[in-house]
Amino acid sequence: MKKVGIVYDSSQKSKGHHGTHFAFTGLPGVEIVLADPNLEGIAARMQAIGAARRYADYREMLVVEAPDVVVVCSRLPADHFPVIRAAAERGCHLFCEKPLTDSLAEADAIAGLAERHRIKIAVAHLARHARVFRTMKRLIGRGEIGRPLTFYGRGKEDERGGGEDLVVLGTHILDIGLYLFGMPEYVFADVSVDGRPITPGDRASPTEPIGLCAGDAVWASFRFPQGVQGVFESRRGLRTGPVRMGVTVVGTRGALAVRYDEARHLRICRAPFVLEDEMHYEILDLPPEDRTLPPSAAPLDYENYGPQPARYFADNNRFAAWDLLQAVEEENRQPQASVHDAVHVLEMIYGIYASSLFRRGIPLPLVDRTHPLG
Repeated sequence: MKKVGIVYDSSQKSKGHHGTHFAFTGLPGVEIVLADPNLEGIAARMQAIGAARRYADYREMLVVEAPDVVVVCSRLPADHFPVIRAAAERGCHLFCEKPLTDSLAEADAIAGLAERHRIKIAVAHLARHARVFRTMKRLIGRGEIGRPLTFYGRGKEDERGGGEDLVVLGTHILDIGLYLFGMPEYVFADVSVDGRPITPGDRASPTEPIGLCAGDAVWASFRFPQGVQGVFESRRGLRTGPVRMGVTVVGTRGALAVRYDEARHLRICRAPFVLEDEMHYEILDLPPEDRTLPPSAAPLDYENYGPQPARYFADNNRFAAWDLLQAVEEENRQPQASVHDAVHVLEMIYGIYASSLFRRGIPLPLVDRTHPLG
């Protein structure tokens, strides 16, 4: 029996959530306890999560329960490090909401805690668990679109477009680039505000406290291994109609694309046209799920996830949780979305700002670990 401690302050208002507090709900061989200071609706919340006991303070929960795994649910990156450090020092494995942190120094420290205490830390970059993106990776690997040339990623581009979008939602997109092609070799970027390049004194006022950010427009070009070029773009206020957030991978014989809408279809273009010309996409049927969960796992309650694309979050949270439990048992394997991948994503974000400020390409991994805006 594995004991899982959920650290979830339900009084904390936010613009959305992945439902990480439900990730282990219904898995067999798991006992769940909850640290939540909010008493309002606590009985119903405990029932939905499947929590046996509740604590007002996560530190008390760590002492009394000694959980095997701790889930850090806050979407605010500054909340993560204190919980991670306290749990790691007690030998707890961790599943953490993204972004891992807003500080590369903290991210390095978290990776160091994982090594020092011999624990596994998984991060909620759920695309690595999603059948649509795993299918995309397989199709690219077997040459379905020829030799991959360019990876295009786009943020949500709503009122957070630019620097805030880069930190909050760009983490997903950049991590998909890492997942598909590996760590980039360098980045060229231009970040601007009100039509001019940012300067060291520029700071955005994000809608949530997500750390240092700047700019209302971000454009970045990464060189991935094997000559694959990657582009990330986010501009404020463009989200007025169809969903723009997503990725497209263009190859010599076609292209694959996924939008972050409710359907999240995998679409393919089987023509070798350049993007500016007559691209036509068809929806692909995804192959049957090739991963196994224990048959005794309880059915998922998608209503717990609210009006978002509930099935995507619920299914892939469960796969992430089960993957972490399996990685704990397999000594020589990291979780599929590991702390080390999350550190690389933060390096890519820092590299974007450094490149724009210094007007040059920035090699990756970064040597200077300080925030370029700091």
